[in-house]
Amino acid sequence: MNYLYEQEIHYKLLKLLASETNLSQREMARRMGISLGKTNYVLTELAHKGIIKIKGFKSARHKIPYTYMLTPEGLEEKAKITLKFLKRKLSEYEEIKHQIKDVAKEAEKDDNINLSDTGTLEQLAQIT
Repeated sequence: MNYLYEQEIHYKLLKLLASETNLSQREMARRMGISLGKTNYVLTELAHKGIIKIKGFKSARHKIPYTYMLTPEGLEEKAKITLKFLKRKLSEYEEIKHQIKDVAKEAEKDDNINLSDTGTLEQLAQIT
């Protein structure tokens, strides 16, 4: 599995758990757009690392509801992952801006492309 993809899953899951501790794994998976099995795997991995604590309550009739809480180490890890994620996204953003500028220059030279018809020029002007 791609390291950057894994890092993004960890970031999204820790962000989600920081705000909502009583979500089911199925709901976490749905919100993150990943499989239930992947969600379970990542939660187990984070629990083994001491980043989250999983508490089960046997009060439910047919299913045991769980709470997933970030530990102090988890809060620290969330801050580190958030910073890495932000740096990576800023780098990707800069790369995309360069690509857009290059494609725009090519499009300006092409007589078959009229950028003003689609409002594209206004959008390009906003890219700084």
